[in-house]
Amino acid sequence: MSEFYSEKDVQREVTELETKSATAARLFDIRRLIGGLFVVYGVIVTIAGLTASDADIDKAEGVNINLWTGLGMLALGLFFLVWLKLRPVAPPPVTADEARDE
Repeated sequence: MSEFYSEKDVQREVTELETKSATAARLFDIRRLIGGLFVVYGVIVTIAGLTASDADIDKAEGVNINLWTGLGMLALGLFFLVWLKLRPVAPPPVTADEARDE
């Protein structure tokens, strides 16, 4: 049995797929992944720096390297997340064929 689709059905399916694709692009934006990972690891390393012993600090020649690295990671992660919020992924442009069909 063969099925025939009207132009309207095909256009509706294409529109639905484009919407799902745009949603997936926003969800899996690399800035979200990088920012989220840096924030999580930054929190972990910052906590390690806050709880560092004097012996650990002496190993790093008096610098609490975990604290500074953790704070740097937090700053970088927050930068990526703010960038994502201020400049979200733009929807795909409407081509002339799509505009004419609508």
